[in-house]
Amino acid sequence: MEEAPRIYFVAGVTAVGKTAFSLDWAEREGAEVLSCDALLFYRGTNLGTAKPTKLERDRVPHHGIDLCEPSDSFDVARYVDYAKSKVKEIHERGRPVLVVGGSGFYLKGFFEPVSDGLVIPDAIREKVELLEREEGLNGLLHQLREHSPGDLGNLDLMNPRRVARALERCLASGESVTVLQKRFLEVPSPFDRYVRRSCLLERESSDLEKRIRLRAAAILNAGLVEETEHLLEHGLEENPTACRAVGYREVLAMLAGNLPKDQLLETIVRSTLQLAAKQRKWFRNQFHPDVRLVAGAGESFSINDFPLAP
Repeated sequence: MEEAPRIYFVAGVTAVGKTAFSLDWAEREGAEVLSCDALLFYRGTNLGTAKPTKLERDRVPHHGIDLCEPSDSFDVARYVDYAKSKVKEIHERGRPVLVVGGSGFYLKGFFEPVSDGLVIPDAIREKVELLEREEGLNGLLHQLREHSPGDLGNLDLMNPRRVARALERCLASGESVTVLQKRFLEVPSPFDRYVRRSCLLERESSDLEKRIRLRAAAILNAGLVEETEHLLEHGLEENPTACRAVGYREVLAMLAGNLPKDQLLETIVRSTLQLAAKQRKWFRNQFHPDVRLVAGAGESFSINDFPLAP
């Protein structure tokens, strides 16, 4: 019987050290990296996402980076279709696949279904977009609770994009959020035929905060404000996901006169810490790694602790 193909995963919160670890691991194992970071898909989002540099991508082949313009929309279903084709291509070359990222929603696409085939009519999508523009998250939640009374399952109620998608699906199907979620989980995962082996990287909160602060200062000094201005010229504000991303969101607020320049660094640090806390909670509750590595203050992770399975 032919052995089932494998996919390897390196996951962790922002700034934990995924890039350095994955580069060393992939280089040693002859692997190719498939990014699972929702913001690396967009061209020009380099500093704000800590995107692997050209030098780093020259060391190891990378996929899932610079796939579309910042004005474009790139959702999880589109990503999974892309990932399926790339995983197949890499395996056909006889090389291991290493998926790297901290975007839990996209990472989940390798372990659970991402679509139940429900089609959202344009009229409903436009209606929900108008509601979000006029009434924001509160308006979306009010309408969602009217169409889906009772429990809203595990829906992230603080994420406008997730709430909007849930409302669209309720309107299109006439079903509640919990009914749709149950049906969704009955759909097979597109990667069920693969053996999946995962590694979660972790650091103490104090060490992570130091790394976040250093990185925030570095990207500002490297030209994050100028990068954001360039992205604005290429449709950044047309993409609700990208323009709300940590770093770009704060620079946009400063450029609009809503945030003093001397508060920009601290605001980015605070937002990044909040993001890391949210990611840590997701990994704790919804990700079950085969290997969990914890690095001490100032230490690097050892790739020897995540061996290539026989």
